[in-house]
Amino acid sequence: MQKCAEVIRDFVKNHATGLIVFVAGAGVLALRRWLAGGVCRSKVSLDGKTVLITGANTGIGKETALDMAKRGARVILACRDITRARIAADEIRQQSGNGNVVVKKLDLSSLQSVRDLAKDVQENEERLDILINNAGIMMCPKWKTEDGFEMQFGVNHLGHFLLTNCLLDLLKKSAPSRVVIVSSLAHEKGSIHFDDINLDKDYRREESYRQSKLANVLFCRELAARLEGTGVTVYSLHPGVIRTELGRHLFSTFALWQRIIIMPFFMLIKNPREGAQTTIYCAVDESLANSSGLYYRHVFDSPTFSLKLTSL
Repeated sequence: MQKCAEVIRDFVKNHATGLIVFVAGAGVLALRRWLAGGVCRSKVSLDGKTVLITGANTGIGKETALDMAKRGARVILACRDITRARIAADEIRQQSGNGNVVVKKLDLSSLQSVRDLAKDVQENEERLDILINNAGIMMCPKWKTEDGFEMQFGVNHLGHFLLTNCLLDLLKKSAPSRVVIVSSLAHEKGSIHFDDINLDKDYRREESYRQSKLANVLFCRELAARLEGTGVTVYSLHPGVIRTELGRHLFSTFALWQRIIIMPFFMLIKNPREGAQTTIYCAVDESLANSSGLYYRHVFDSPTFSLKLTSL
């Protein structure tokens, strides 16, 4: 026994560097897997269903659209940049084998654009089974929408608020149907500044973002209450921290040395496919059919999909 212990000590001593690298590497891989969260396991088919996703030309919106297309749905990519949206639609058609992927113009910073899209959908779509309010902007400078609202509040909440309400009749007609609202964990530190909704007195990027995300969650709760008994259910969610274009305005504010330090951490956070899983879960999972008005986010305790539900 003593000889065995000596052999082990000698081995560790002679291979200390290699063992440290191995353990560190295994730890990083384990952390990366944990941060990735779970995967939506639902196999539900969406044949004959129509799904509209805002901001679906990139990031988790695009990955969500790809998943919906693979399930057989007619998928509408509602996007501001039509050129990029058409490229994304072509890629989704090729990867999913589903040719029923269409692009429609939507600029959430323009309420007229929102109304135009809603009118288009009402006149040309026979049904709408799932509406996914995915598009958003984060930590941008003090910009205003076409209608004079602060940009983050206008795009993240007001545009989607109007779009959802304009499409409610079609959603009710298509019931059972769902509205999925992509919010953020940032809402927990948010406040609604009713006396200064555009934050003209003291604009702070992070406070504006938090306010808009809190508005998303509150909208989900109130809409669910108002739609009780109609067959339309509503869900809000935090998708996690993800490598997407959403953080471009925040990243641009960092000094060069800060960017260099942060870059390695980007390899640990979710990719868009992983980040889309909570949205997909809320959109299709059968177990949620009788739930409405709750907020969903990942719990990293299992390789299968699990969620923490929160009631305000």
